Amino acid sequence: MATVSPLAPKSFPELPEIEGVRFATGAAGIRYKERTDVMLALFDKGTQVAGVFTKSKCPSAPVDWCRTKLKGGKARALLVNSGNANAFTGKTGVQAVKFAAALAAKATGAPLPEIFLASTGVIGEPLDATKFDGVLDKLAARASQGGLFEAAKAIMTTDTFPKVATARTMLGGVEVRISGMAKGAGMIAPDMATMLAFVFTDAPIAAPVLQSLLSKGVQTSFNAITVDSDTSTSDTLLLFATGAAAKRGAPHIAAANDRRLAPFKAALDHLLLDLAHQVVRDGEGARKFVEVQVTGAASPGAAKRIALSIANSPLVKTALAGEDANWGRVVMAVGKAGERAERDKLAIWFNGVRVAHKGQRDPAYDEAEVSKLMRADEIAIRVDLGLAKSAAKVWTCDLTKEYVAINGDYRS
Repeated sequence: MATVSPLAPKSFPELPEIEGVRFATGAAGIRYKERTDVMLALFDKGTQVAGVFTKSKCPSAPVDWCRTKLKGGKARALLVNSGNANAFTGKTGVQAVKFAAALAAKATGAPLPEIFLASTGVIGEPLDATKFDGVLDKLAARASQGGLFEAAKAIMTTDTFPKVATARTMLGGVEVRISGMAKGAGMIAPDMATMLAFVFTDAPIAAPVLQSLLSKGVQTSFNAITVDSDTSTSDTLLLFATGAAAKRGAPHIAAANDRRLAPFKAALDHLLLDLAHQVVRDGEGARKFVEVQVTGAASPGAAKRIALSIANSPLVKTALAGEDANWGRVVMAVGKAGERAERDKLAIWFNGVRVAHKGQRDPAYDEAEVSKLMRADEIAIRVDLGLAKSAAKVWTCDLTKEYVAINGDYRS
């Protein structure tokens, strides 16, 4: 296991049990012997599900499976393995998914259409699903409500710490809980990173409403982060609602415009952003957590595309790794984005200090002062285009020698 990222959380939240969902983890020997590499979650009957997936044109077999099963809107089991992505594995991969799902159905008693699968790890190597045989029966027998943290550990690959978050909020005057986990450190530029995320709540919310909340929520969280600009074949984010809070009087929500949803939506959005930020903080080799804000753009889409152009630039990211406020590279990234920009209206800030203004170096810019600021673990880059009022934020990390080393040795 790699050294824990210096940007990792100093502590982990206490994760309350989510009524209606149970977890278990085990070792199936998917890639390495005696390493926890499989997680099984079991849901009470009636659990609703929503999901968003990679836009890669080469999706993994589990992504194809989940897309199909999502149409039913119900879930009884979730099976996740690390060590092998089961991506670009052709008919063999499809058969592995079917076999794994059948084993999960047998072990849990769940209907096949209500079983969801996800895999993460090496691309292009067949997944031997027979390794799940016997393991899933044991997991189903010992699943418990308090196993979320161990489940988060089981799905790690090059991650250096488990990523978890939790929230409590109100729904119709009744407290409900939301907890989630994610994995991802490299191949991160979600387009909905190898990014998997699973969120669980006891709120009684219908699948179409969950889908609306999730599709909107990812736009300013998981779709606003990048580590290395590469979109995985396996990106999967699933949201499960057991509905158990209805027993405590929480109202059943069947419409996305129900005003009682507002606190839940805010809490869910915050949790998604928390998990997304943790993915960036665990970026392979990362030493800097970076926020890129673009203001004054002609449209929200333009603002986001320019922000991503900056966040994905290897030259910008290596300058950050070198603690160099090289704002010329930011100018470059703005200019190449293909969106409207006017050189003489452009202004750039590093950690609140304006370094460039009206097409040239800011006359008040003190390079020594900014150089000290660049030593911080967290860096904020702001660019104002001076054109209109649209804005966007994205988050990234620096690009270090360690990133090259990790990925150069990944299959070794």
